[in-house]
Amino acid sequence: MMSSVEERLQRAGFTLATAQPSVANYLPALISGSHLYVSGQLPFEAGKIRYNGKVGKDLSIDEGKQAAALCVLNGLAQAKLVLGDLGRIAGCVRLGGFVNCEQNFYEQPAVLNGASDLIVTALGDAGRHVRAAVGCSSLPLNAAVEVEAIFALHDRG
Repeated sequence: MMSSVEERLQRAGFTLATAQPSVANYLPALISGSHLYVSGQLPFEAGKIRYNGKVGKDLSIDEGKQAAALCVLNGLAQAKLVLGDLGRIAGCVRLGGFVNCEQNFYEQPAVLNGASDLIVTALGDAGRHVRAAVGCSSLPLNAAVEVEAIFALHDRG
């Protein structure tokens, strides 16, 4: 059965991806208390990084935004794998975003707007969150963006 989160994504033209397994000794997502922590997600599509390189040099800000949105879709796929149903998400608490960029690039917040916009599309007002947008000199697999998330969960009862 499709959750209302997935229905909202589908109406907006997005498809939830298949969750990628972790590539090292860490969990892609973990429930602790009333929160779900999702490890940093890369812009994977069909098992490959879709957006490679430095935003502002190899990729436009718009492409960086698309990469950030894809990271969030992958994070929601991890959440569904752990939760079984995205309807258990009460809200997004925090997104942390990392942008692969040159030293003189200052538009990280604009790039991470792609992630923020996607999570609000998925969760409505419950998707409004706090956020960090950080520039870095490289990311794993030369990905353009990486996004991690913390979600508040509804009580099981």
